[in-house]
Amino acid sequence: MILSKKADWPIPAALITLAVIPIVAGVARLVMLITGGPISADNIRFFAAPVPVVIHVVSVILFSLLGAFQFAPAFRGRRPDWHRAAGRVVVVAGLAAALSGLWMALFYTIVPADSALLHGFRLFFGTAMVASLLMGYLAIRRRDIVHHRAWMRRSYAIGLGAGTQAVTQLPFILIIGPFTGLSLALMMGGAWVLNLIVAEWLIRRHASQALLAAA
Repeated sequence: MILSKKADWPIPAALITLAVIPIVAGVARLVMLITGGPISADNIRFFAAPVPVVIHVVSVILFSLLGAFQFAPAFRGRRPDWHRAAGRVVVVAGLAAALSGLWMALFYTIVPADSALLHGFRLFFGTAMVASLLMGYLAIRRRDIVHHRAWMRRSYAIGLGAGTQAVTQLPFILIIGPFTGLSLALMMGGAWVLNLIVAEWLIRRHASQALLAAA
C-alpha cells in the first residue's frame, strides 16, 4: 500500500531531527580542525591524525541525511531510481562511517573520560554496523528485498545511535548530574540497544502486516 505524501514526510523529518545534534557536533569538530584549535588533552589526538575524523564526519552526514529518505515508503515508490542510487551512496557512506569509527576506537589514545566498557561497546556496535550493511547489500543483490530492508534498518539504527545518545544523556545530566565512566558507558550502550529494539519491532511489525496482506 502506498502512503500519502502527507503521511510519508514525518518519517525522514523525524530521523533527520534525531541526527541534527551529532551532525552539528561533527561540523563543529571539522571547523575546529580547520581553524587549528583550541587544542586540549581530549582532542589533541584528532589534530595528530585528522583524516579519520574528516572521513567519519562527512560519511555520517551523508549516511544520516540520505538514509532518512530511504525509509519513506511513498517517496521510495515514486522515485525508485533515486532510491537505488541513493542507496548505493548510503551503503558506502555507512561503511566509511563505521570503519573510520572503528579505526579511531582502535588507534586513537583512549582519554580518561572513556572506559574499557565504552571502548568495547564502540567496537561491538561498529562491527555490527559493518556486518548489517554488508548483509543488506548482499540481500539486495539476491533480490531479497525483505531481508535487505531488515538489515538496512538495523544498520541505520546503529548509525543513528549518536542522536539517541544526545537525547537520552541530557535528562540524565539535568536530573542526576555529571557522568561517571560507568554511567556514560551504560547510557551510550543503552541508546544503541534502544535503537535496535525499535528497529526489530518495526521489522517484525512489517513482516506481520505482509503476512496478513498475503492471507
